[in-house]
Amino acid sequence: MKAVYFDGKKATVKDDYPECTGKDVTVNVTLAGICGTDIEILSGYMKYIGVPGHEFVGVVKEDDSSSMAGMRVAGEINCGCQTCSMCRRGLQRHCPTRTVLGILNHDGAFAEKLMLPESNLHIIPDSMSDEQAVFIEPLAAALEILDQVSINQDWKVAIVGDGRLAHLICQVIKAYAHLKEEEDDDVTCFGRHMQKMSPLQRFGIQTKKGIEETDRHKFDMVIEASGSTSGFTDAINLVKPRGTLVLKSTLAIGNKADLTHAIINEVTLVGSRCGRFKPAIDAIATGAISVSHMTDKTFALDEFDAAIARAREPDALKVYLKPAA
Repeated sequence: MKAVYFDGKKATVKDDYPECTGKDVTVNVTLAGICGTDIEILSGYMKYIGVPGHEFVGVVKEDDSSSMAGMRVAGEINCGCQTCSMCRRGLQRHCPTRTVLGILNHDGAFAEKLMLPESNLHIIPDSMSDEQAVFIEPLAAALEILDQVSINQDWKVAIVGDGRLAHLICQVIKAYAHLKEEEDDDVTCFGRHMQKMSPLQRFGIQTKKGIEETDRHKFDMVIEASGSTSGFTDAINLVKPRGTLVLKSTLAIGNKADLTHAIINEVTLVGSRCGRFKPAIDAIATGAISVSHMTDKTFALDEFDAAIARAREPDALKVYLKPAA
């Protein structure tokens, strides 16, 4: 099959990559999305070797023995052992022996086919386009914040970053956190590109380029989703003493951020990663969260280098790969 193979140094499109085998369900990939983690993978994050990609929508192989054969699906990316204490609690993403689609010991979605356990797969409503369905995985990660932090309605919340995940987080906080809207700065997005942030204003989200003195230590909760080494410093400058700082960025290079101010100000640090798919599917299907304004450009697998180049550009939003001709 055709697939993008990363050998730890270079990504190459191969026409004869070995097809998936095993007891899991085979999915013919219809569309895949490129995210910041994929770009970091190509820079050495997780020291991954194999087929990258973890945001996808596809159709379960017709002749598969699965009860989902022929159905359009998206898939949770963490594959646990199903027997450890974490898996028994439904936290496969923390299973010590897990594999992670396109990230850890598991070939991913930048290919014509992939394999996942049937329990990882979720049927996509007919009303949802493939382009929308690719956002289920990152939206689930954005919604995970609400499962981890109990947000007070009086809080002011800042999001650091203006990329795809930051856009989703902004909408999630505005739609679901039930903040008081007596002032127009209950949710503020801090980024580097005003044009990129402009769509957020339609959701009542304030946008700012850079941090002013009046912004320092103003926010009860700050969510760092910049995908840059400077994002942590910006977030520390925004969060109040005894506030909450949620960390979303994963970087290939070690983040040597200074934790001194977080300690002095007794800031609560929350690491946040993957989330549940069902709430994300419902949010897109009902229109509670809008993703259509974040679509960018679609490339064939053979155009992988061009697709990655586009995804790395500062103004890029969601770039897609289409495995089938």
